Amino acid sequence: MKFGSPLSKDLREKYRRRSTKPRVGDSVRIVRGEFKDIEGKITDVDQAEGTVNVEGVTREKLKGGTSLVPINSSNVVITALNMDDKARKNKLEVSP
Repeated sequence: MKFGSPLSKDLREKYRRRSTKPRVGDSVRIVRGEFKDIEGKITDVDQAEGTVNVEGVTREKLKGGTSLVPINSSNVVITALNMDDKARKNKLEVSP
């Protein structure tokens, strides 16, 4: 399964890439579905399912409490990248 999220317009111009794999700490904006236009940071990534959890995106349970709602990675736009990882930084900055 392919796993990636599109970059915002300013990040596309800066890194000359259309998309990249989302990572914990990236800031995203949800562009499709029930939680459209919500912005937040990625708190968890499930590569096997191709989903991410965004802080503040929860659903009420029937018995009380809340649960995180997984969002498909293609339904979010990355607005800011977490550049703590040197390998990611090199890959994005060196790419053609």
